[in-house]
Amino acid sequence: MYKILVRIFFVPFTASSIFAMSFFALALFAACGSDKQPLVDPSFADSLMTHFTLPATLKTNGEEIVFWRDRIDQKNPGMVNESHYAAALMSRFHALGDVRDVKMADSIMCKIDTLFNFKEASPKLTLVAYSILQHRFSLADSFLLQAKAIGLRRYEWLTALFDVSFEIGRYDNAQIALNQLKADADYGYYFRRSKMDHLNAALDSSIAAMKKAADLAETSDYLRRVALSNTADLYIHAGELAKARDLYTQCIRMNSTDFHSITGLGWIALVHDHNDSLAARIFHFVEAENRLPDPLFKLSQMEDAALDSIKQGNYARQFEEKATDPIYGDQYNRYMIELYTGILHDPSKAAILSERELSNRATPQTYAWRVWSLFASGKHDEAYSLFEQQVSGKPLEGLELYWMGKMMQGLNKGYNAGEFFKAAYKNKYDLSPGIVKDIESQLNG
Repeated sequence: MYKILVRIFFVPFTASSIFAMSFFALALFAACGSDKQPLVDPSFADSLMTHFTLPATLKTNGEEIVFWRDRIDQKNPGMVNESHYAAALMSRFHALGDVRDVKMADSIMCKIDTLFNFKEASPKLTLVAYSILQHRFSLADSFLLQAKAIGLRRYEWLTALFDVSFEIGRYDNAQIALNQLKADADYGYYFRRSKMDHLNAALDSSIAAMKKAADLAETSDYLRRVALSNTADLYIHAGELAKARDLYTQCIRMNSTDFHSITGLGWIALVHDHNDSLAARIFHFVEAENRLPDPLFKLSQMEDAALDSIKQGNYARQFEEKATDPIYGDQYNRYMIELYTGILHDPSKAAILSERELSNRATPQTYAWRVWSLFASGKHDEAYSLFEQQVSGKPLEGLELYWMGKMMQGLNKGYNAGEFFKAAYKNKYDLSPGIVKDIESQLNG
């Protein structure tokens, strides 16, 4: 009845990535004896953390930042030095997660845009990617239209059109752009094809396309790692956690600051191996080395499974303090909606965030966030009416399926609730262990 969609936090072709986690886990659990064997080797993980060193490329990156910054002539600004400086800052962000580097790079490109009287397409196209990375999707759309009016090459236009359309929810436009890109069967095409296949619930095709993208990124270690780590994410969705572990490990060996992949190992240790202590060490390690707040959210999810509401709440509040810093804008709205309608018990704040999300991108997922936050705020009739108009029958992710199940349960629609819980459980490894426990209790009750 409902197509299952679990979207990866995919990177636009020119940007970076952060997180994500489906298949028929029930059958996997029942049939696969190897599922009982731990997948994350504690000795490897401990060695990784104990002997962690920053790669030489990061030192080179720091030298590039200084070099291009010092070449900028404040009295006679231009585009070349400034653009290189911005790109070097973005490279450091991808490694260490300091969002201030993104803001600085964005500011530099805006100044270039102003300097050339808004008549150059190149800075606007870069600002499209930067805006998507910051979840400023409406702004990305505006920059893209301005760049198109000035003039873009075919490939630039089609790739950026796909990226913006996909994020905003204009999936027909994204598909049209992808069809026209097919002639350019390169990294960018297969990366985007994987996203579209995943949206359409063609998981095997999505994995194959992302692996093809990795094969085509031979000249760029960075792009290859991005594709491989996203393939690992897809394997987690598919319930093939051993394959996900292998790819995460490969990425870590290629780059010790691949904190996305390190966190991925921690997630496998938590949801598959049930090794809470190892997962906690990994999440704390990432928190210490990377500035993004994501590990705190993972730690809160871990304590939810351990039924330690005090620790869960402490981590949730620490995450809230960091993630709601204005510097992050709307990047963590989904996480905060989950916390505000859960352990933090403040659904009115979730309702505010969900309304803001709809003004930024109106998709089945963001409508589901709005429905759930309204229901959690006690506005049951309004929530169900919006559900019928904008969510019913649409593809949803695992968490949204669970939320819709909880709403149906609260409305005494037991059959519908059960169907949503069954669908959500197929996304088992994308969900926090605490939510999985709740679903299991509903299905077994």
